[in-house]
Amino acid sequence: MLITGAGRGLGAALAEAFAGPGTQLILVARTPGALEEVDDRVRARGGQATLVPLDLCQSEGIDRLGGVIAERYGKLDVLIGNAAELGVLAPLGHLEPKVFERVMALNAGANYRLIRSFDPLLRAAPAGRAVFVTCSQARDARPYWGAYAASKAALEALVLSYAAEVRRTALRANLVDPGPLRTRLRARAYPGEDPSSLPEPASAVAPILALAEPGCTRHGERIGPPPRR
Repeated sequence: MLITGAGRGLGAALAEAFAGPGTQLILVARTPGALEEVDDRVRARGGQATLVPLDLCQSEGIDRLGGVIAERYGKLDVLIGNAAELGVLAPLGHLEPKVFERVMALNAGANYRLIRSFDPLLRAAPAGRAVFVTCSQARDARPYWGAYAASKAALEALVLSYAAEVRRTALRANLVDPGPLRTRLRARAYPGEDPSSLPEPASAVAPILALAEPGCTRHGERIGPPPRR
């Protein structure tokens, strides 16, 4: 099982939720220190993790990782594309091209490269599962969110197209919108918001756990967000 954006937030919560005796996780994030902290919690639950410090905008690194996993395991049971970049909330006319390009590269381009690199390994698994994290901004036009919204809309189109391509296989691909969570990305987007008013990332893992199950039949769907309490 491979999880991107695993150093903190929802990715870290997923790593802990999936951890258990005999579980082998591949955790990808930019920050080695954050990955090591998550690794400690995974090991405390009896799981094992391979830590991959990687900037997913470095596409060649994704391809190398795919090659290593193919050589070592020959398959990948679960791929969770969780990593995301907010960029800057600003009028599109004022947004620096390098900011727009990085947001698109991580939120859309990196997930395309993940699909491209890991598709053969997911197909080689008895019940390959691919789950990608999206958000409401992909569908709700909001001022100043142009780069992030465009990148998530592109992600949704990619994943739903991929699901249509693999519908006659055992592979299942879906999107999950977890709704607002108490994460660093959310705090950057809404600096005046009270974090205690938001659910912890661990509260959002259940739908993703269900989609990763070998017996799950859901496919080509966008699940969530859950109703706010």
